[in-house]
Amino acid sequence: MAVSDSLIDTLFDGRYRIQRKLGAGGMADVYLAEDQELGRRVAIKILNGRHANDDQFIERFRREAKNAAALNHPNIVSIYDRGEAEDTYYIAMEYLDGRTLKELIVGRGAAPINVAIEYARQILSALRFAHRHGIVHRDIKPHNVLVDGEGRVKVTDFGIARAGTSQMTETGSIVGTAQYLSPEQAKGGEVDPRSDLYSLGIVLYELLTGKTPFDGETPVEIAMKHLSHAPKPPSKLRSDIPRELDMVVLRALAKDPDERYQSADEMEADLERVARGANVAAATVDTATQVLRRPPTAAVAESATAATMVAPPAAAGTRVMPQPVVAEEEEYEERGGPERPLWPWLVAVGFIVAAVIAGFFVWQELSGSAKQVPVGLYLNQPVAQAKRQISVQHLHPHVQHGSSERYRKGIVFKQDPGAGSHVDKGSTVTIWVSTGPPPVTVPDVKGDSWTQAQQILTNAGLQPKKFGVPGDTKDQVTATAPAAGKSVPKGSTVRVNVMNGPVQANVPSVVGLSLSDATSRLNSAGFHANPRYVGSTAPKDQVISQTPAPGSPEAKGSSVTVEVSNGPPLVSVPDVVGYTSQQAVLTLQNAGFQVTQQPVSTGADQDNIVQSQSPDGGSSAAKGSMVTIVVGQHSPGPPPPTTTVTTTG
Repeated sequence: MAVSDSLIDTLFDGRYRIQRKLGAGGMADVYLAEDQELGRRVAIKILNGRHANDDQFIERFRREAKNAAALNHPNIVSIYDRGEAEDTYYIAMEYLDGRTLKELIVGRGAAPINVAIEYARQILSALRFAHRHGIVHRDIKPHNVLVDGEGRVKVTDFGIARAGTSQMTETGSIVGTAQYLSPEQAKGGEVDPRSDLYSLGIVLYELLTGKTPFDGETPVEIAMKHLSHAPKPPSKLRSDIPRELDMVVLRALAKDPDERYQSADEMEADLERVARGANVAAATVDTATQVLRRPPTAAVAESATAATMVAPPAAAGTRVMPQPVVAEEEEYEERGGPERPLWPWLVAVGFIVAAVIAGFFVWQELSGSAKQVPVGLYLNQPVAQAKRQISVQHLHPHVQHGSSERYRKGIVFKQDPGAGSHVDKGSTVTIWVSTGPPPVTVPDVKGDSWTQAQQILTNAGLQPKKFGVPGDTKDQVTATAPAAGKSVPKGSTVRVNVMNGPVQANVPSVVGLSLSDATSRLNSAGFHANPRYVGSTAPKDQVISQTPAPGSPEAKGSSVTVEVSNGPPLVSVPDVVGYTSQQAVLTLQNAGFQVTQQPVSTGADQDNIVQSQSPDGGSSAAKGSMVTIVVGQHSPGPPPPTTTVTTTG
């Protein structure tokens, strides 16, 4: 099937009414649709027809749905549904009425500093959650970040995400976007959560300056710069960027993953410090300084490797030479003198510095005078592992416990002194180990409406989840699990039982039935009869109308009003005995009665005369009822028999 705009105004997979196209990519097209079953707007991502039979693209599409569906987080786009329809594959996801971060940067330029920091922190919140679930996004870029009108950020497109560390190549090619690749991705090597943090460093750089730190004519050229070039500090492009924020960006862009931030928590902590005007961690300052001053020679060979990996294969017998790469140190290095090869001097200086450093540490060990050691980073580590690392560094661990909403039980969430500090050997390092989220008491919301209960539980730090149960009062809470008064960890899910309202049924028809039969039929259907007597010519106690009308859906247990006939009004019956039959019939009909006649034999003087009537004259009877009159009828005797004379001869 060719996926095109012909989908607009059609019902896709029998459920999604396609409204308009939101965007298109190399792998899929995205449409705005209305979910006909749940009555909500969704974004439908439909695999392009040209890829619908490509196993690699199908697997990437399936992986995106699987990875994102497993991540329920406020800063990650939710996946509602996935399936196969009309000869292709699709994903139904949360629709965010906003724009991509890339669109905002292109349209508005560099963001205000506080906005850039806030967006980066929200992306870090999403990455922290994904990384804790073992998923590395591997394609963090402004194109995959959505922002709504309220400044809420959501990360999307987990199409190339993988669980754990993994190779970055698929069928021999680099996966990702060149401007945002980490050095290990550019080399086709293994990636881990720190690779996402490098890409986020690029995004933050672009938010602050409107430009990416590395650009070029081809992906190969860009990849080589990721491997060999030092980034220009953002403040060189924008003077109001504080030095501390420069340091955060530069540490995130360290070539060596071991020198970058080791977790989203660590980077977010530095951004929080910058936001409130405090100094970043000492380790960040050290790393940022090294990023700017490190000579490029060690990275040039790696860049050549990357060039051979991402460049197309050369013809037989042709030697492929990597393009020369020059490190950019900008104002941090003075240049002068005659042009001559620099690398021999760098190598010589490197050997001299290495020898001096090595000699210093050997002398320290031999003399026993090495009194200070650096403090490592123990955050986000299991307590046993952190204690071992502290002991290896000739320090003494001191463990304290405390609750933490971010860190699961048994994980270090705070340390003193901080990472990068230098302390005397044998000093104590205090680490705080999480006992899990702080306990909260489940509020009593029984009898409240679902909306009220939801707000109360959310304010208490809990996550309410609605479950419909039978009950007459719609949307009223009947109970919670755990029950009110129970102590649970903050952030726990609380089941809230909410009444669905009374069960409905169709009202049966009872018009024309007697009141007793109508009552019986209504009771059997789950309703109550509410009789109301009215004057009518219909027989007494007969149902002549009902409200609600027959077939209407109504709540079981509700009342159905039935109008019941009192019977026709009573009137006096005229006395017509002695009247001729014609006179009697006319008189009775004029009085509102029906008449029937019965003959009886009488003498000639009573012929056609009313002999009796029922009801009797002067009595009361229902108007329209039947009056029987007995009418005399004279019957003369039979004629004499005919005499027959027979003559014989």
